[in-house]
Amino acid sequence: MSAALPEYYFRVRENGAVVFKIDTENRQRRIEMDQIAVINIRNGEVKPHGQGTLTEADKTEIARWMDERKALLARRDVDDIHRTIDHLNLTTQWAQSKATDTQLEDITDRLLLAMHDLRTVLVRKKADRLDKG
Repeated sequence: MSAALPEYYFRVRENGAVVFKIDTENRQRRIEMDQIAVINIRNGEVKPHGQGTLTEADKTEIARWMDERKALLARRDVDDIHRTIDHLNLTTQWAQSKATDTQLEDITDRLLLAMHDLRTVLVRKKADRLDKG
């Protein structure tokens, strides 16, 4: 662990984070984490903890973290889609070379419906993009 700790700590939770201010400047030299806010990444809401108010520095750091978090989640979404494409290719290979009739019977209808649903959405979105262009 490095000697210099960050001034803020963000405990990630679903839809956002709990924000803590880090304090090591106390008599016992212990790390104290004082909750200062709860943030919702989806709607951009920042709620100060209790009756506290946020300083401009707090607001700036929270806004910076939210921007970084949104960018990270967007990159993860795209990465998940690329993994899905790989997984579909692996599933195709499995179905062609290894799957038993019983295994195929178990997954075929659900997989075909999911693929049909995906194809319908992708074709509609592609048509919308072509109409705009």
